[in-house]
Amino acid sequence: MPSNSERVPLLSGSHSRHMLKEAQTNSVRVIKTTLKSSPVNYLLLFVPLGVFAGWQAWSPSAVFWLNFFAIVPLASLLAFATEELAEHVGETVGGLLNATFGNAVELIVSIIALKENQVRIVQASMLGSILSNLLLVLGCCFIAGGVTRVQQTFNQTVAQTMSSLMVLATSSLLIPAAFHATIPAPKKKHGFPEPDSPYDASILALSRGASIVLLIVYILYLVFQLKTHKALFEEQSSEADDGLITASLAEEQAGVAPDAMQNKDGVQHLSVVSAMAILTLATVFVSICADYLVGSIDSIVESSGLSKTFLGLIVIPIVGNAAEHVTAIIVAMKDKMDLAIGVAVGSSLQIALFVTPLMVLVGWVLNTPMSLYFSTFETAVLLVSVLISNLVILDGESNWLEGAMLLSTYLIIALAFFYYPDSIDIASF
Repeated sequence: MPSNSERVPLLSGSHSRHMLKEAQTNSVRVIKTTLKSSPVNYLLLFVPLGVFAGWQAWSPSAVFWLNFFAIVPLASLLAFATEELAEHVGETVGGLLNATFGNAVELIVSIIALKENQVRIVQASMLGSILSNLLLVLGCCFIAGGVTRVQQTFNQTVAQTMSSLMVLATSSLLIPAAFHATIPAPKKKHGFPEPDSPYDASILALSRGASIVLLIVYILYLVFQLKTHKALFEEQSSEADDGLITASLAEEQAGVAPDAMQNKDGVQHLSVVSAMAILTLATVFVSICADYLVGSIDSIVESSGLSKTFLGLIVIPIVGNAAEHVTAIIVAMKDKMDLAIGVAVGSSLQIALFVTPLMVLVGWVLNTPMSLYFSTFETAVLLVSVLISNLVILDGESNWLEGAMLLSTYLIIALAFFYYPDSIDIASF
C-alpha cells in the first residue's frame, strides 16, 4: 500500500491541473465579457493589421487608416476596463479614473503629437473633440430619441451646470485670442509661437496659468458631482442600472441567484486584476497605433491635400469618441436623456477642463509651445457651437428638430474647415 508521501505528488498534480483549468475558464469568461461589451469590438481585427502596416512601413495612407480603425475598438476597451475598475475603488477614485482613462486615447495621441512638435494637431483634436460631442453626438441623440417621440425631458439643473462650465472653458480660449488680437505683434518669420519672443512668452505664460485654474475648476466639479451635490446626478446612475436591477428582480422571483444569471449572460463585473490587465494591454496598443498614426500625418497632408487642421478637428476625434457616440445614441433611443446628456456634454467638459489644460502643462514639461491660443476663426466656431448647444438644452427638453439643428451646424463647420488651409494660421501671425 503506498504511503502518504507517495500520494502527495499525485494530489499536487491533480490540484495544479484543476487550478490551470479554472484559470483557463476564467480567462475565457473575461475575454468573452470584454468582447461583448461593445459592438465596435469587431474592429479589433484592425489592431494587428495596423501594427504590422506600421512595422513594415506600408504606404502612409494604409498606415493611417488601418491604425485609425484599430484605435476605435481600443478606445472602447479602455472605457470598459475603466468602468469595471471604478466598480471596485469607490465613486471618488472612480470619478478620477473615468476622467483620466476615459480620455486616454486623446491623451496618448496628444502626448505623442506634442513630442513630435505637432501642436496644430493637438489643438485641432482638442477643439474637434469638443465640437463632435456638443454638436454631432448630442444632435444624433436628439434625433434618435425624438424621432419616435414628441418631446423628451432631462434634468434641467444638471444641464445648466454643465452649460455654465462650458462657457467658462470657452472663455479660457477667448481671452488668449483677445490678448493676441489687442496687443500689437512684432513681425515674425516663423509664426506663433517663438520661444525667444517676449510677446509669445506672455501668451504661453497666460495659457499655463489659465490651465492650472481650469484644472482646479475641474477638480471642484468632481467634488460637486460626487460629493456635495451627488443627488443631482444620481438619476443618471440609476438610469444606467435600470436594466441590471430589472434582471435581478426577475431572477429573485424565479428563485435564481443574481450572480449566476449574470455569469450565464456574461455581464458579471470583472475583477480588479482582469480590469487592470485589459487596461494595460489596451493602453500599450493604443500607444503603438497612435505613434504610427501621428507619424503618417505629414505624408497624408502632402499626398491628399487635406490640412492638418481638418484631420485633427474632424477625422481624429472620431477615433477617441466612437465608443461614447454609440453609447449616447443607444441610451437616447431608450429615452434615457439624462444619461445621454451626461455622456455628450460631460465628455466635452472633460476635454475642455481637463485634457486641454493638461496638454498645455505637458507641453510645458516637454518644452513644446502648446498654448490655449487658437486662431480667431477657431475661437469663433467654438463660441457659436457652445451658444447653440446651450440654447437647445437649457429648457430641459429636446426634440428631433433641435438635433437636426446641431447636426447642420456641425456639417457647416466641417465644410468650413475642409476649405480652411493651414497656411492662413501661419501667415496671420
